[in-house]
Amino acid sequence: MNGNRMTPLEFFARELRQAREAAGLSQAQLATAIVGYSPSFVAMVETARRVPKPDFAERCDRTLETGGILTRLAQDLVCKAMPPEWVGKWLLIEGRATSLLWYEPLLVPGLLQIEPYAREVITKSGRQFDVDDQVEARLARQRILNGDAPPMFVIVLDEGVLRRPIGGPQVMLDQITHLLEVAKRPRVVIQIVPLDAGAYPGLAGPLVVTTFEGREVVYVDNALSGDVIEHAPDVAALKCLWESLRAEALPARQSIELMTKVAETWK
Repeated sequence: MNGNRMTPLEFFARELRQAREAAGLSQAQLATAIVGYSPSFVAMVETARRVPKPDFAERCDRTLETGGILTRLAQDLVCKAMPPEWVGKWLLIEGRATSLLWYEPLLVPGLLQIEPYAREVITKSGRQFDVDDQVEARLARQRILNGDAPPMFVIVLDEGVLRRPIGGPQVMLDQITHLLEVAKRPRVVIQIVPLDAGAYPGLAGPLVVTTFEGREVVYVDNALSGDVIEHAPDVAALKCLWESLRAEALPARQSIELMTKVAETWK
């Protein structure tokens, strides 16, 4: 939440919980009544960890006799404003992380994107979401870096990220300038894998190793969906991958020098 402002997912979660309690049902009893959804799914929706599908909302409306309000919320507020279902869980983890070890081979991470860069990326993503809402949501995520206790944020970028013309020369100049400013913060480290590194393990795709509630989880993304990896052996393997690709990156000072040099090419 931003101040007292709820996200659409949090608002739906509250309304569902209040309607269920008013009907005198437990989460398990509601799950049994609506058929097809487990008590754990109901619990995750009520704690804003899962995005409610319209079918789920319709069944809850019938059982709780809420006059269709949950269906309308799911269709008009939650489903249009939220990214795909898998992102909901990741956003909660990201917001509570104590450290983020982030690798991106293609784009500036969402937490560091300026508004014009984010707008161009979202507009050209091919995904059917309201662009203004998604830009606002992406920028709102960045508040975790500005709080009293921001996470340790280590970012490794492929040099190609700095050279790919997203939004035109001015946008790229402003974006790299922003990266240079963020790199001055005490809990932020930005490192660049130079183009002459050739092939290296990280080219397989982006990943984020996150410390969350005293344990590590990993987020991986692709064109269709993303996954939060929690199985310990898989997390360990991906942590090793992170360490190996970071070894390909320039030290922080040399990375800043490279970013400064590339910024000049966009003027």
